Amino acid sequence: MKKEDFYELHAEFCKTFTNPKRIEILDLLRGGEKTVSDIQKEIGITKAHTSLMLNFMRMKNVLRTRRHGKHVYYSLSDDKIAHACAVMQEAITGMMEKTARAASVKERRRSS
Repeated sequence: MKKEDFYELHAEFCKTFTNPKRIEILDLLRGGEKTVSDIQKEIGITKAHTSLMLNFMRMKNVLRTRRHGKHVYYSLSDDKIAHACAVMQEAITGMMEKTARAASVKERRRSS
């Protein structure tokens, strides 16, 4: 695979994570598999909207399904996705903390 093709694939994969509700679903599924109904109740959107999000993520190979009786269970397709999500959340938390510290220093300087 050419480097350009790999970067294109990477960009397409990352588009999966451009919706806050999809990220919330990923975060929820880090705790284990869930049904559509379980996910819908947890994130507070309609069952139809939840199904659309899950299907999109499944088509991008981010999620896998398992059928048991009349229920379909969703889970992350790879533990590395959960790890990547955790790393991004740590990075965002770190950035927020740095921003808060910088604002605090700036405010103290103004007050002096």
